[in-house]
Amino acid sequence: MTSFAPNLSALNIARDVLLTPFGLDETKLLRALGTMFTHRVEYADLYFQLTKSEGWSLEEGIVKTGSFSIDQGVGVRAVSGDKTAFSYSDEISERTLLEAVAATRTIARAGSGKVKVAASMQQVGGRSLYLPTDPLATLTAEEKVKLLERIEAIARAQDPRIVQVMAGLAGEYDVVLVARSDGVLAADIRPLVRLSITVIAEQNGRRETGSSGGGGRFGYGYFSDDILTQYAEQAVHAALVNLDARPAPAGPMTVVLGPGWPGVLLHEAIGHGLEGDFNRKGSSTFSGRIGERVAAPGVTVVDDGTIADRRGSLNIDDEGNPSQCTTLIEDGILKGYLQDSLNARLMKMPVTGNARRESFAHLPMPRMTNTYMLAGDKDPAEILASVKDGLYAVNFGGGQVDITNGKFVFSASEAYRIENGKVTYPVKGATLIGNGPDVLNRVVMIGNDLRLDAGVGVCGKEGQSVPVGVGQPTLRIDGITVGGTA
Repeated sequence: MTSFAPNLSALNIARDVLLTPFGLDETKLLRALGTMFTHRVEYADLYFQLTKSEGWSLEEGIVKTGSFSIDQGVGVRAVSGDKTAFSYSDEISERTLLEAVAATRTIARAGSGKVKVAASMQQVGGRSLYLPTDPLATLTAEEKVKLLERIEAIARAQDPRIVQVMAGLAGEYDVVLVARSDGVLAADIRPLVRLSITVIAEQNGRRETGSSGGGGRFGYGYFSDDILTQYAEQAVHAALVNLDARPAPAGPMTVVLGPGWPGVLLHEAIGHGLEGDFNRKGSSTFSGRIGERVAAPGVTVVDDGTIADRRGSLNIDDEGNPSQCTTLIEDGILKGYLQDSLNARLMKMPVTGNARRESFAHLPMPRMTNTYMLAGDKDPAEILASVKDGLYAVNFGGGQVDITNGKFVFSASEAYRIENGKVTYPVKGATLIGNGPDVLNRVVMIGNDLRLDAGVGVCGKEGQSVPVGVGQPTLRIDGITVGGTA
């Protein structure tokens, strides 16, 4: 990866895009922040953003839809104690900025407090995990259409039973600038692309689907013919496997989770419960349990926003703090939570660089980036061979979780029966039912094959969606309840 200086590159671009065209500079930002501190405010920030995004979709051999949008604006936040006031404008100007400031400072009583706004801005550099590329400009419109047509042709050529192919291409160019009352000025240029494919296979009147795809923080040039072939083969394989799938068994059984995307179960059933806001409010099953054993020995879970080019990675979070790799669970012991500045201050814990927001029109909150379990020492073949009677879940579809108790329900989109240590036949309709903390304690074997997902994850929380990554090695978990169709 070509390195760059985030101070010079990202901050200069952000100034040129978000401040200079609207007659703003650091002096005016400090003045706006200072206006809030005429009331008893402890902290305030300004979040400027410009986002260009596009989407293309192919169905029945035709690129039927294309979309393009530009959004820009500024969000203004003031914090006093545990109260937060927030306003935003989709017009950037000194006038609208001051109007938003006036609306926001009403959270606190009139009269200045002990905390003062900084006298000057200090430029803070983030990490250099991806290039400040505009991915939308890396291919022409014609080349984007040909890209979708190419992956469709590759998929149809895999097997005559493929009767329909749907593909989508999405790109985003995101420029953000954060100005804080403590004087921090930070910026990030965030490219993001994703390619997805879904196929339908038909045999003897039975139809089944299979999906695949990937992406990350780079340009469309990533999607080479080799990558397109890989995505097409994975989608076709999943559909053809399901054509021969039998009804899934039901009841408590040993389950082997495959590496990579099955980490979405870890993300949902455990990761959300480790976010600071839920734990500060006492609504998480992990609240007040730091230092306690919450998982089997050998289970180590991290949230790492520092992996180059990954979908969930960030040079800075949405409060201007550099992203980090945070150990949440180490060898089964709970070590900490994911924090933004508000919850970290109230819980008297360090900030972890996990403040995220969907856009300038949303408040930041503690969110995951790339969350995964570290590898163990077992060969995946050894794990499968150890199971006399069980289920091998290779891929997952949708799922639900209750943060307060960790209970989850997840449907497996690709799964197989294990009999006497052998993977025998595919099954359909398998649903995993359990409790996140309980499942963590039922892990008995951890593979040496840690894999991250291909770059398609989207996480929802309180109505906000952000890109994330998940991952894990092959895992053997004993005694999970499987809801089946048999």
